Amino acid sequence: MYASLRAAAADLERTGQLIRISETVDPDLEMAEIHRQVFDRRGPAILFERVKGSPFQAISNVYGTPERTDFLFRKTLPAVQKVVELKADPASFAKDPLRYAGSPLTALSALPRRHLRPAVKYARTTIDQLPLVKSWPMDGGAFVTLPQVCTLPPGSRKPMESNIGMYRIQLTGNDYRLNEEVGLHYQLHRGIGVHHTEYNRSDAPFRCSVFVGGPPSHAFSAIMPLPEGLSEMTFAGMLAGRRFGYAWDRDWLLSADADFVITGTIRKGEKKPEGPFGDHLGYYSLEHDFPVMDVEAVWHRKDPLWHFTVVGRPPAEDSSFGYLIHKIVKKLTPGEFPGIRQINAVDEAGVHPLLLAIGSERYMPFRERVPEEIITQANRILGSGQTSLAKYCLIAADEDDPALNADDQPGFFRHLLERFDPTRDLHFQTRTTIDTLDYSGSGWNAGSKLIWACRGDRRRELSATVPDALELAPGFGRPRVVAPGILAVQGPAFTEETGYASLQPFLRQRAGAELLARVPLIVVCDDSEFLAASFANFVWVTFTRSNPSHDVHGVDAFTEHKHWGCRGPVVIDARIKPWHAPGLVPDPAVQERAAAIVDRYLP
Repeated sequence: MYASLRAAAADLERTGQLIRISETVDPDLEMAEIHRQVFDRRGPAILFERVKGSPFQAISNVYGTPERTDFLFRKTLPAVQKVVELKADPASFAKDPLRYAGSPLTALSALPRRHLRPAVKYARTTIDQLPLVKSWPMDGGAFVTLPQVCTLPPGSRKPMESNIGMYRIQLTGNDYRLNEEVGLHYQLHRGIGVHHTEYNRSDAPFRCSVFVGGPPSHAFSAIMPLPEGLSEMTFAGMLAGRRFGYAWDRDWLLSADADFVITGTIRKGEKKPEGPFGDHLGYYSLEHDFPVMDVEAVWHRKDPLWHFTVVGRPPAEDSSFGYLIHKIVKKLTPGEFPGIRQINAVDEAGVHPLLLAIGSERYMPFRERVPEEIITQANRILGSGQTSLAKYCLIAADEDDPALNADDQPGFFRHLLERFDPTRDLHFQTRTTIDTLDYSGSGWNAGSKLIWACRGDRRRELSATVPDALELAPGFGRPRVVAPGILAVQGPAFTEETGYASLQPFLRQRAGAELLARVPLIVVCDDSEFLAASFANFVWVTFTRSNPSHDVHGVDAFTEHKHWGCRGPVVIDARIKPWHAPGLVPDPAVQERAAAIVDRYLP
């Protein structure tokens, strides 16, 4: 549908969904702050006409609302949904041939096409001429935040064998030699990591191309979890309504329609410090060693747009990616996870920390209604792909309420808290892996998981007031109701000296059973007013600042044959710990300057 990012921008402007900022703006913090403030107003896409220090224009907030995301892909999305469904389950064609009648043609007509005179090779530039966008004050430098990182296996010249993934690129700062080196943030279990391992066993140089811009579908294709055998290029072509154009520059594969392409060679046996970077959990990911790429060339098309976004505490613009992914793969959930009706990777909690799932119980219908099969289903979720990064998987049986909706977070929590048995329904996995960006664990990429299940009739009536039975030990106070059955209590600061011992006075409740009958979940935090101010604050604080094995406690707790449970309320310690990464705090002076600019363009 769109031949270029500039064409998409023109369509958005024509329909009143884009503003142009004509004054010069600074890519050092100011552009990102303008983006955040416009996003917070559910504002339009932003075209920055004058970027300080760069001859190129920039664009952001393209996918800033679900409605705008739908608009961009309005002509192609239905056909793409059918192809993805068919690719994941070919038997679907026989079940419903009318629905999938045109799907094979859709996929075939979207195969990548070679360009001999690609638009992206209009001219060359250098890294220091790009819009060097720095998003947060403690960031290690400027980053590419919507990159499409393309690699091929050793010896391959077949575009369909390429991996295109979104792995952030650090352009400046740290020990990188400007214009000569950039940093790549990726782990070896990702698609590019497979290629990295293959190149380590090969004598071939590890070529890499970083695409920026192009039709809006191209950036999305880099993060879309695709069925086996469906390439990112084909998917991007289907969603764009036009074939993915590619070209070659010696050994480097280029996106012909990209606005910019950075080519280079990844060093096989060497890493350099990358980061910090203000990330999508709402905290910084800290400095760690990651692969480094020697820059070969920087190409751009005529009149290009530097496409960027700003991540931080969700929701943010990248939330629309999750929205679109869910829309495309919704019908695939029962096939990928048998017995599962719905999964909500809670965006407000940073996606990976918290999953809400609805499963089904089909075993032993004549037995007592306790969680059985849904435990198996939860383990399947925690052992599969991206959902394996989750820390908390809260799962309910659909038989108890066929209308239960995992997207209704307060309603789901109420359903679970009314029914779960804390002596039986909490199942921990300890000393395992969690999201690399999550610093709540026991080490980098190390932590634990919790399956919290419920099945059966309601056990309790939840209280919407602070119960009289609540005992507050010295140092604990300001109890606030978050929602029925959920209480926030402000505790003393967690320090290296006091550690978890500081929580023990609170756990020595003498009214455990009485509390459990009305308030089965208590969150101990640093600021109970903030946590209780909104449900979004509750899920963000509680599940990004806790490691299940260390931070889930209980009143009147016990261990029986290695099973942990409690007879009183579950208590989650969501206080900030000394090893947690710093939270993202904007620069007040930059905020003020950006607000003045935004007010001029969005009165």
